Amino acid sequence: MEKTKRLLFLDDIRYPVEAYQYTKQDIFLRKDWHIVRNYGQFINRILEKGLPEMISFDHDLADLKQDSSEFVEKTGYDCAKWLIEYCLDHSLNIPKFYCHSMNPVGKENIESLLKNFKKM
Repeated sequence: MEKTKRLLFLDDIRYPVEAYQYTKQDIFLRKDWHIVRNYGQFINRILEKGLPEMISFDHDLADLKQDSSEFVEKTGYDCAKWLIEYCLDHSLNIPKFYCHSMNPVGKENIESLLKNFKKM
């Protein structure tokens, strides 16, 4: 039986090793990351496998609408908001998190949201 990957990497294009190149965080060199590319995959992974040990967030996620070629953006911030609701609904602690986004405002928004929830 395959061991469930306990690290969750949310990013529409990058891989963890690429995040290491600009963050210099050794955790991104680990091989046990499960990569999700959008809001839907993020939610489905947690619903199917439970909370991971750690989640690394990107902010800007390009997400294609099902019924058209129009791009609609559900961001890493939307994923973080969903995660908080999930933890509240199931009386769970938020997992460790990191934000590897290159969008400085988006990164700050995600980190502030999650840190404030963790304080509660």
